[in-house]
Amino acid sequence: MNIDQYIGRRVSEYFAENTFTFSLMKQRLSPPVYQRLARAVHFYEELNIDLAEEVADAMKEWAMARGVTAYTHWFQPLTGLTAEKHDSLLAYGPHGEIIEKFTGAQLIKSEPDASSFPHGGMRSTFEARGYAAWDPSSPAFIMEGEYGKTLCIPSVFVSYDGYVLDKKTPLIKSIKAVNEASLRLLHLLGYENQQWVYPQVGPEQEFFLIDLEYYQKRPDLLLLGYTLFGQRTPRGQQFEDHYFGSIKERVLAFMQELEIELYRLGIPAKTRHNEVAPNQFEIAALHENANLAADHNQLLMEILRRVARRHGFAALLHEKPFAEINGSGKHNNWSLVSAGGENMFSPGTTPLDNLRFLCFIIAALYGVYHHGDLLRAIIATPGNDFRLGSHEAPPAVISVFLGEELTSIMEQLAEGKIHFRQNSSRFSTGVPFIPPFPLDTTDRNRTSPFAFTGNKFEFRAVGSSASIAMPNAVINAVVTDGLQVVADAIRRQLDEDHSLEHACLTALQKIYREVKDIHFDGDNYSGDWVAIAHRRNLPVAAHTADALQFMRREKNIELFRKYRVLHPEEVIARYHIKQSIYINTVELELRTARNMIRTLFLPACFRYERELADLLRQMTALSDGVDEDVQVHQLHFRKITSRVRSVLEQLQQLDQYNEELRTLSEEEKARLCAETIRPALVRIREIVDKLEERVDASLWPVPRYWEMLSDLSF
Repeated sequence: MNIDQYIGRRVSEYFAENTFTFSLMKQRLSPPVYQRLARAVHFYEELNIDLAEEVADAMKEWAMARGVTAYTHWFQPLTGLTAEKHDSLLAYGPHGEIIEKFTGAQLIKSEPDASSFPHGGMRSTFEARGYAAWDPSSPAFIMEGEYGKTLCIPSVFVSYDGYVLDKKTPLIKSIKAVNEASLRLLHLLGYENQQWVYPQVGPEQEFFLIDLEYYQKRPDLLLLGYTLFGQRTPRGQQFEDHYFGSIKERVLAFMQELEIELYRLGIPAKTRHNEVAPNQFEIAALHENANLAADHNQLLMEILRRVARRHGFAALLHEKPFAEINGSGKHNNWSLVSAGGENMFSPGTTPLDNLRFLCFIIAALYGVYHHGDLLRAIIATPGNDFRLGSHEAPPAVISVFLGEELTSIMEQLAEGKIHFRQNSSRFSTGVPFIPPFPLDTTDRNRTSPFAFTGNKFEFRAVGSSASIAMPNAVINAVVTDGLQVVADAIRRQLDEDHSLEHACLTALQKIYREVKDIHFDGDNYSGDWVAIAHRRNLPVAAHTADALQFMRREKNIELFRKYRVLHPEEVIARYHIKQSIYINTVELELRTARNMIRTLFLPACFRYERELADLLRQMTALSDGVDEDVQVHQLHFRKITSRVRSVLEQLQQLDQYNEELRTLSEEEKARLCAETIRPALVRIREIVDKLEERVDASLWPVPRYWEMLSDLSF
């Protein structure tokens, strides 16, 4: 890509130039076909196959005009990554000549091998057939390579027998569920003209950058994407000077090229800045419909890595690439917005609008209270275990922050009286020429995992490397459950001839009293909060092995089944897949650590021991009797040899765990990984890191933290 042609141009001139947007489809399709397509997408109506031919032809002509020679159905299997199988646009003509061809049948589906993707036991190895099927709600786009361009068709992925094998399908189904539940409640409240309500999502993507040469010299970064060893850098984030600091020139050049790439694909990148930790950064996007936001975030992560390499960087999306400094998350800002742009979580200017606001807030509280364990399970990953609860990210207990004003309203509601007031407070700096500005209704609580932030909920516990598809599918499902409960309660009150206001307040009062324990506005980092959570009977899970058990609870399986998001077999399959990923990740940590210790760290320490021993022999030969200098060097030598001995002893223990894993069931493996292997890896790391502190820097075999985390920050 020649980036020079975009510098200085308005973004609006080239935004989405590589995307077959709905506005473009409106221009290229006949009006009847476009109207049927748009209606099917907005109202979840069945899409007739006959229109696929016209869409395919228009898509082909547009793509070929932009230099495309191949197409792929781009889908999101249960690996958490994306997948694609490319096919050329070539076909034989009637006389054996080569022509370009793309049919409606080719648009609708392709057939990758379903047995080669994670399926959690739903498929046998010999049952290979699976289908990637076109998702018309997410526009096709063009990915550019150095030597060609590919038309990518966002798709769902299902097996031959109909089982869902991807992360996109449950999200689409959950959007339908929360839309229907929202409309039911709105119509009950008298909003008869509402046609649809969709979840909107704005993810904030955190990541680290390091020089590519450092990345390539560390086996742990190459194999895992994070460091298993590393002495804390002397200068980390203690001066609080990196957050929102001036962006270094190299990083800014990378960010600007990244944004151009994103804009061309129609990804509305909005914010870029330095994050708290050295070499840590963030890019955030404007809010979009949840399905499109999930697709765009997957693309963002992929493009971010590509552009980083062009600039000599490695982009690290892992939740905790470096110990002792902040890790990375992906704050998932979620709201419900109507076709007319009305946010269901915005307080209104009329009594009815405020009743609506209360109904949706209470519905969210109800869903999170009854299914907070499922929210905890869905964000449980091997990488997120390093981040959650470490005073840099939300803890492993799900609670909801509402803020001072909304908390006051809830307390009034519980007492049976309620009063809304418009926020008219204004903040003044005291500097005459700086105008006063409106004061927010509440402060932010960065320790809360599920925080209300004015007109949306911020699910702060999602990991930086994770797909946001399933977290949002779960949010949609749990809020759907709350909306149905709220609507049912109001309906019962109305059936008793109560006024709408009385019916709403009576129903909401009862529900809030039931679920108020999920509401916590305090410091979630406090050690006392875990004890409070236990007393409130809120689910607490310290690590992934425990959290995944929540997925198998009957109430959570029933939630997915009830709202047709996932079948019970599909839920259990996802449990097994997430458990397998956890086990395989910890096994890889174990093998990588053993290899690095044996082939890198111990040889370096042995060389250093030999140099020290030679030095001591020479000093002893030159000294007369007891020499204090010799004693000091002997003490240093003994510390080195003692720690090397400890490493060798710990290494033997790791070898035993590696053998033990071969004999256990999957449940036993997960427990051993969480409770034994990972703590053992922490112990041996501590010893190796202390050796790094003392061994000759010229002998240390891998780049150290202070080398990797300085050039781009200070």
